[in-house]
Amino acid sequence: MNIEELQAAVGADPDGDWGTKSRDALLKAFANVNAPPVGAADLAGFAERLGCSTKQLAAVAMVESSGGGFDRQGRPKILFERHKFHKYTGGRWSVRSFSNPSGGGYKDSSWDKLSAAIAVGEVDAAFMACSWGKFQVLGEYWDDFGFDSPFAFAHSTVVSEANHYALLVHYVEMTRLQDEMRALSTDPNACRAFAKGYNGGGYEKFDYHNKLAKAMK
Repeated sequence: MNIEELQAAVGADPDGDWGTKSRDALLKAFANVNAPPVGAADLAGFAERLGCSTKQLAAVAMVESSGGGFDRQGRPKILFERHKFHKYTGGRWSVRSFSNPSGGGYKDSSWDKLSAAIAVGEVDAAFMACSWGKFQVLGEYWDDFGFDSPFAFAHSTVVSEANHYALLVHYVEMTRLQDEMRALSTDPNACRAFAKGYNGGGYEKFDYHNKLAKAMK
């Protein structure tokens, strides 16, 4: 996707000049104060797809989510990973607020960094470098999850909280953690495999296995 295509998608004048008006259009297009919460039927469907119980799905949601999926303006929560953008673009824009070989800079507005990355013409890389929604799933997985573009992946999180859960389900399937999820119980040791697969080798440092076991009670 180029700037003109993104401008058309968010309702801005497709002139190829990404400025304040285009940024405002982007923020408006990503705001949905009426986004519906996930429903019981949705949760049951997702659990059935993964072959786990709704309680196991709820435990993962409790421990692995960033809280609510939307901010006060009704926009999906995002976190711009500047080191990911650096990687995707071969470092040609480093060092800037939105492009750096090292991670960090999380105190700065992720929406500002996203817009700045778009402004240099790296639209796909900009959306790929963000983690999106309730479960902070990286946009780099857009193709793995069957989306047409990184923008389509990102904008799916605007529609509903259920779409945030759909990204979680895609991620569990992609990483083949279904069996580990089905094994979750009140026993912390039974939760280790999922915690390691989802959170990485340092899961013990943040006590994820114990948190999952507690959430299963």
